[in-house]
Amino acid sequence: MQSDAIVHVVDDDEAVRQSLAFLLRTAQLEVKTYDSAATFLGSPPPTGCVITDVRMPQISGIDLLRRLRELQSALPVIVITGHGDVPLAVEAMKLGAVDFFEKPFDDDALLAAVRSALSSEDENNKRNVERGEIKDKLATLSQREHQVLEGLVSGHPNKTIAYDLGISPRTVEIYRANVMTKMNAASLSDLVRMALVAGILDPAPKP
Repeated sequence: MQSDAIVHVVDDDEAVRQSLAFLLRTAQLEVKTYDSAATFLGSPPPTGCVITDVRMPQISGIDLLRRLRELQSALPVIVITGHGDVPLAVEAMKLGAVDFFEKPFDDDALLAAVRSALSSEDENNKRNVERGEIKDKLATLSQREHQVLEGLVSGHPNKTIAYDLGISPRTVEIYRANVMTKMNAASLSDLVRMALVAGILDPAPKP
């Protein structure tokens, strides 16, 4: 968990905001509060986690989840519901909420969920940074190097790649060496791992 991770509390009820802020700060967690989802969405933070009430005027907790999904935000969201709002909680989970609590909730359970969400968010950040670095390296590959990389990741030997591309095995070896150097890969397995982390190969390699 990041030491500077912030818990963002979104609730239109001032008493609830103050109560949650006190609980979280007592647990040595940094907190920011928002009186509406609109205020929060005015400048959505890149890191931390969110605790939001599901029932709020104008933009509800469900709407907030939808907006964050549209923004492709990786922020973990914990939803707080009132009694009898389980269907809304289920909908929230389907929209990506990591947990939900029905009022009145257990303080220790909520704190445990927050710490878990922050740890998860931290790991996601690390993966996103790594994915970005790998995609930057992929962007340096030529079109032919991309084709050789695709063959290597698919498990094809040099001769098969050479046949498929209409070039000699020796030329494939040269491209393979270039790929390993540009990707800073220590081994073929390292190269495959990078491709998996990146998710997809750049569909528009530079010529």
